[in-house]
Amino acid sequence: MSETSIIEGTPSALASAVSWPAIFAGAVVAMAVTLIFVALGAGFSAGSFASWPNLGRGLTTFTAMTGVWLVITQWVSSGVGGYVTGRLRTRWHGVHTHEVFFRDTANGLISWSLATIVVAGLGVVAATMASADPAASAQAAAAASSDAARKAAAGFSVFTAISMLIGAFIACVAAALGGQQRDEHL
Repeated sequence: MSETSIIEGTPSALASAVSWPAIFAGAVVAMAVTLIFVALGAGFSAGSFASWPNLGRGLTTFTAMTGVWLVITQWVSSGVGGYVTGRLRTRWHGVHTHEVFFRDTANGLISWSLATIVVAGLGVVAATMASADPAASAQAAAAASSDAARKAAAGFSVFTAISMLIGAFIACVAAALGGQQRDEHL
């Protein structure tokens, strides 16, 4: 198919460019992949971190490994969710291929956004429930007053934001690839 071709079929000028069923499906798949990877990572981490000196990895190594695993989790789940969104979206007829590409990427971005907001919301709920313990709240307050904790939190925030932006890009590209494969096979 050339760049300037129009996808064959009957045009539907009133159809929305947002395909909510495909977006919800992609978001659910992304969240499920995230859950699988988090559970897998927790299993690996529990086996690699020992509280006895010289028997396991140190806290710094453990923290770095956890960060890398969460980035991998975010990127893989974004890609899988975006791809599913692109593949499951109903084909638009009579729409220029550039517009199809844009719509696929936009649907992938919306799917990623929905999954990210739900997972972040669940994380806030879990953190709120964990902080209901008075001893944990006191420890968190003491840690929050530390300059090292402040710097670590700032670095973590920047690292997380960059990772999320890359995850959004991955979801968009995966949705475009899924959409391209969908159109080639229909």
